[in-house]
Formats: sequence, C-alpha cells, structure tokens
Amino acid sequence: MTEVIRIAHDGVAVLLERPEQGLPRVLHWGADPGELTAEDGRALSAALSPQTPPGTLDAAWQLSLLPDESEGWSGRPGAELGRGEGPLHPHWRVTRLDVEPSAATIDAIADGLRLRTLIRIAHGVVTLAHEVVNTGDTALDIGWIEATLPVPKRADHLTTFSGRWSREKAPLTTPAPRGSVARQSRRGRPGHDSPYVQILSAGTPRNRSGELWAVHVAWSGDTTWRTDRTPDAVQLLGGGELLRPAEVRLSPGEAYRTPEVVFVHSSEGLDGLSARFHRRLRARPRHPRPPRPLVLNTWEAVYFDHDPVRLKRLADRAAEVGIERFVLDDGWFQGRHDDTTSLGDWIPDDAVWPEGLRDLADHVHGLGLQFGLWFEPEMVSLDSDVARANPDWLLHDPAHLEADPRLSWRTQYVLDLANPAAYAHVRDRMSELIGTLGIDFVKWDHNRDLIEPLHDGRPGTHAQTLAAYALMDELRERHPGLEIESCSSGGARSDLGVLDHTDRVWASDSNDPVERQEIQRWTQLMLPPELVGGHVGPTRSHSSGRTTDLSFRLATSLMGSAGFEWDLLTLTDEEVATVARFAALYRELRSVIHGGVAVHPDLDDPAWRVSGAVAADAAEAVFTVAAVSTIEDARPAPIPLPGLDPAARYRVRVRDDIGLPEHGWVTPEWLRNGEVVLPGSVLRDVGLQFPVFWPDQAIVLHLTAAPEAPGLP
Repeated sequence: MTEVIRIAHDGVAVLLERPEQGLPRVLHWGADPGELTAEDGRALSAALSPQTPPGTLDAAWQLSLLPDESEGWSGRPGAELGRGEGPLHPHWRVTRLDVEPSAATIDAIADGLRLRTLIRIAHGVVTLAHEVVNTGDTALDIGWIEATLPVPKRADHLTTFSGRWSREKAPLTTPAPRGSVARQSRRGRPGHDSPYVQILSAGTPRNRSGELWAVHVAWSGDTTWRTDRTPDAVQLLGGGELLRPAEVRLSPGEAYRTPEVVFVHSSEGLDGLSARFHRRLRARPRHPRPPRPLVLNTWEAVYFDHDPVRLKRLADRAAEVGIERFVLDDGWFQGRHDDTTSLGDWIPDDAVWPEGLRDLADHVHGLGLQFGLWFEPEMVSLDSDVARANPDWLLHDPAHLEADPRLSWRTQYVLDLANPAAYAHVRDRMSELIGTLGIDFVKWDHNRDLIEPLHDGRPGTHAQTLAAYALMDELRERHPGLEIESCSSGGARSDLGVLDHTDRVWASDSNDPVERQEIQRWTQLMLPPELVGGHVGPTRSHSSGRTTDLSFRLATSLMGSAGFEWDLLTLTDEEVATVARFAALYRELRSVIHGGVAVHPDLDDPAWRVSGAVAADAAEAVFTVAAVSTIEDARPAPIPLPGLDPAARYRVRVRDDIGLPEHGWVTPEWLRNGEVVLPGSVLRDVGLQFPVFWPDQAIVLHLTAAPEAPGLP
C-alpha cells in the first residue's frame, strides 16, 4: 500500500508518495495544503494517479526524486552513473525513510550503490541534496546527479538571467521552453552570465502578486540548470553540479555529495520570493550581525599607484566623513605595478612600503577604522616567484600551457588549490598577513574563468571549488571576526554556495548608478541588501563613461551594503559635506534597510525604479524612487508604497540630506512641504504623486508610523 508523506514549514510543503518499488515520488511542491490523514493521502494518490495497477510505461506517470528511464521517463535523467563496462540504470530499493515535520531523509540501495537524499524546508525554502556511495568492487563514474521538483504546467513562463562584466543579473522572461532544456555554465565559476535564479511563473512574473516557483544551485563551480516540459509528464525544475568526464570517479567505499539545490515557491510574486530567500539567509548562525560598515575601497581612487603618504591622507579623509572600513585594493605586493605580475607571492612591496604595510594598517586602525586588504588567492602570475619555483602548481595541462600561452586570461593563470603544497603556501602567506596586520576584512577576488583545468590528470573544477571553500573556512577559524567578501571580477561568484563561507558579495565592478539600479535589484532578488556591496564611484563612471549627479549615486548605494570607490581627496568642500551627511544617513537607516522586508511596487512606466525596505513590525520604512530614463507621461501615475501597515498612519519625510532630484517645473505640494502624513492603506493602495524626474535622478523617503500624531500636517 502506498503512503503519502507531508513535510512542511512556513506555508510551503512537499508531498511524497512512497510506492512499493523505487524511490519516493513527488506529488506536490508549493503551497501547503495542511495536515493530511492516512485516508487523505490514499485519496490524493488515487486522485493524481495516471493509471491503475499493474501500470506499464505507456501511460503518463508521476516522477521520483531521481527520474530515470526505468520509470518511463524520456527527459533528462536525474542521474547519470557508469562503470567501466557501461552506464548504470539503478533500480532503487528504499531501506529507510526518516520523516520529521519539515525534513525527510531517504536511504536507498541498488546493485553496488547506496543513495541518501536529504530534503529540508526552513522559512518556506526547500533544500535538496543527494549523496551516492560506491559499494561495488569497481570504480564508479558520476556523470551527474541533479535535484528536481515538479511544477504545475500553468507555470508557463520562464525567467532566467544572463549578463556580462559590469552588467550582471540581466533578466529575460520567455514562454516556458518545450522539451528537456539544460543551460550550463562551464566557467569554473558561476560567471557574469550565470542563470542565478530560474523562475517558472503563471504568466509573466510581477513584483507583488502571482504564483511562481524558483530554483538556485548553491555551488561556485560549473553548473547545470534544467527545465523539463514534456507532453506526457509533469513539468520539472531543477539543477546541479556540472561534471566533466571522469572528474568525479569513486573508488569502492568513496562517496560524492551534490551541492544543495534551493527551491522557493511564492504566491506573492517576486517580493514573496525574496522574502523567503532573505529570511532563510538571515536565520543562518553565521549571518553577519554587526551593522554593515560604510566602506572606502581604494581601487578607483588610486588603482596601482600606491603612495603611502597619499593613502594615509585618504584614510584621514575617510575617517573625517564617517567611513568605517578602509580597504586597500590590488597593487600592494611586491612587483605589482600593473596586472601582469606577482599574483601568488603575497609579499608586501618594500620599495612601495619602506615602513612596511603595517604602518598603513596601524594608521587606519588608529583612526578607528577597520582595515581590509585585497587578495586573489586562487590565481597566479607566471611572472612570480611562486610560479617559477613551482610550475606544477598550476591548474592547467602542462603540455597545453607550454604550447599555447593563450590560456592566459588577464595575463594570469589558476593556482591549483587542491594541491596540498599550493594550498598551504597561500594559506600561510595570507594567515601571516591577516595576523600581523590585524586585517579585519579580505576582498577575495577571482578575475578569470577556469580554462582546461587539470588536476592530477583529470578535470579539476570540483576539487578546486571545495579547496577554495576550505581555505576560506580555515582562515576564518584561525582569525575569528575576519570577514570575507566574494568578488569575482564583479558579481561572477555571488551564489549561495560561496555565501556559506563569506560575508558579502561584490555585485559588480560597475559603479555606474544607472546600471547599479538594475544589478542591485536583481542581485537582491535572492540576497538581502546587507550582503550586497554597492559603492559610490566618481562623477564619471570608469566602466561606462556615464556622468551622473552625486545625489543619484548616493541614493543608489544607500540600498545595499554601502561604500565608496572614489578619491575623496579630490572632492570639493560641498561634496565633502554631502558625503558626511550621507554617512550619517546610512548609519541612521541601515538597520531598516538591512533588516527589513524588501518591497517593489508594480509600475507601468519602465523609467521608474522603486526599492523599499519595511521594518519587520512595519513601524518604519525607507524607499528610494529613481528615474533611469525619460518619464513617459507629463503627469505620471501615483506611485504606491507597498508593505506598510494599512491601519497605521505614516509620516513620509523627504530626506534631502544628499540633495533633491532635478525634475520638471510642476512640484506636488507634499514634496514642496518636505513631508506628508497619510494612512498606510492610502500609501499602499493609492500612492504618492511624483513630478517628472529628469533621467538619472532619485529621492530618498523615510517613513515612520505616527499613530500618536494624526493631526500632523
């Protein structure tokens, strides 16, 4: 007799049916239908069953946790396994099924194989992972093992992401593709064009309404993202690690565990999706708790021109305006005057720092600032002492490296961290500097794809990714309190896998605020703003050449983990005063932005960008309203402010600390007054009238519940 098992948490459930043979089938993933009796379970199984026993393969079917040809499944298999004699088609037999209210562990065996599947639901987020043990007598090759869950076919649109350097997280929505479709990343890192999150939705997705199902592969190496929409089965959504031939070959007794694949259902549009992702991340024990400091990173201020006297003056100016963390970027180590040399040595340049790098670190700490330092631990330059002494430490085929120097990318190569000696070299150099300089923060960069990565004669991306994770963890264990930012030539490694080992991601090398409005919005679809670095660059962006007002750049940075990449010594007195006011504003509002619920109204005019954060108790909120192009109508439609308590009254205050937006000649009365008090229901359902902003302008609104003062003007 079949059994239906329900695991659920926070309004989301997975319903599993345990058949007499094979792995459990997934009957449902999505909104929680509530408690089911044994009779309800049997009735549900009958209601969804495609046919009655004996049930051959020529009828529609429900699919198991690892769909396979043995189920009659003609789409992409959930797993591809093989031994030297050929492919395997395991016929699994469940040996144990442990069920908790929000979790299930399933053990199964087949000839020469043992499988464990882990399903967990927390804060409405489902995580799924598989582990396979080779119990046979010969080697087992893992082609792939992927996680999938079913999605109703009314979810007929697919949203995914792509991009490039300085333009990450660009969304694209299309009708859900027919057939079994796999999108793969073979860059050794997720890449600027990573799918990031794949979303199936009923119609095109909206911010505040509509049902959708999403998947994210929490892995920082090669990945596969899949949808299966065939005419004779349920629709599947899923993904997993992409493995090259023979990359994972298990000897008898060895095991392979997949990365976690994260599934999120929302019945409240994209903001509902974000709310679940954000709650899960904020509940982690290692989620950064102290207020996110205001940062100055030196890259766009000085590039490779490291002058200790000037950098001390820059730190002085940073402290003067309210910066809390000073980060010295690339160029501090021996021989590093451009991007062609010295990666991997990690020795401070005595010619540049005659008093030692500690002199700058002590100066920064003496100002009351945290001190951060840039590293690129996974990379090496051929023109470096470490590469000359250890050519076998490179993650490349030696024959191809010698014959084809084009394997260089940005004139750098990859250091094989899965080589214990190379790992120990980088760990010890970094650990010594972190300890002796009192480094509080590491900007951990990764500026190139892995091309033909070869470790011990086999593809090496899997081992390299695990080694990078291990190095991050070991450094944090050696140096409690150390924070790490994942930077990968911008946002090319901003997945949940790396965020299990780091404290922040650098969303993009573009600090152009027009581009950043998009990049930060979509990065924050999954990651809460406190994890997403967003900095203010110079007036003219180095990545786009665009010139923008300081107020627009500041308002854009405010809605993330804020900072600057700008030579603050070049500022006018007026700009210095504005930056100091911004620093005070950021410190005042960051508890709401970094702990509140992210909200985005649905708007018809594509020129508007509105981002909000509403405190958990809805007593306070921050909104930025921006225009990134010409407003379509001379009288724009009022803009609603979602997420507020409809029963509360709110004082809406214009924060002109950083300046006001330039706009057309008509100014609404409330904006001229600088504030207005209205019920939350009115702000949510009717909205506020805004003038015709000029392109590349923004305003910051601060809302506080004011039930005690209903008579305020």
